[in-house]
Amino acid sequence: MRREGVCHPIARVLLAAAPTPGQAARMTRAQLRSLLKRAGRKNTIDAEAERLQTMLRAPQMRQLLLVEEAMGRQTLALLRQLDAACTSADDLAQAAMESFEKHPDAEIITGFPGLSALSGARLFAEIGDDRSRFADAKSLKAYAGSAPITRASGKSVAVLARRVKNQRLAGVGYVWAFAAMAHSDGARTHYDRRREAGDRHTAAQRNLFNRMLGCLHHCLTHRLHYSEAVAFPAPPDTQLAEVA
Repeated sequence: MRREGVCHPIARVLLAAAPTPGQAARMTRAQLRSLLKRAGRKNTIDAEAERLQTMLRAPQMRQLLLVEEAMGRQTLALLRQLDAACTSADDLAQAAMESFEKHPDAEIITGFPGLSALSGARLFAEIGDDRSRFADAKSLKAYAGSAPITRASGKSVAVLARRVKNQRLAGVGYVWAFAAMAHSDGARTHYDRRREAGDRHTAAQRNLFNRMLGCLHHCLTHRLHYSEAVAFPAPPDTQLAEVA
């Protein structure tokens, strides 16, 4: 499970070793390299140790010595709570993935670009395995909030984002769409085409999620595995060029 900011393993290991600015500034490169290895970093350790040392020794605002030491002790106390929370979250994530991978739908879901065991488990927890729950792909898309709402009055037509939706499913949907662009040429092309058509980043990403969700509904309903060629077929002119 990827963590950022203060929840990142490197940040927590570094704070545990040097909870005050004074202690951090005295860290040597050898000590920093050791901490990076302990936190699980495997690549560019020397360069990262040098970057951290330069950053930690840069001039900054400081507190009085006793105040700084007191705040360092408070940091360690809070860090122990954060470590416990991160460990619990990791345990729950591992349990969720192990349980999800035992389900017959797991292979189909994780076969989609951008879906891992964890994000797949999150998505599966929201849509369930009762295929009669959603009569068609449109109802699933509306439930996820990926399908827009069209309002027409006279000659005016407005296409709006759906506000009432399953927020947890919508949340994993944006993560899925973002990751899919890095693993699927078709997904990336679809996103770029929407951007060129005038969509903002969020709207283009939501449209991609809408497309992928329709494909997922079809695959789960018919017990099929994901096919890039079916999900994102090449334009007719491209197909003719390949034949020629």
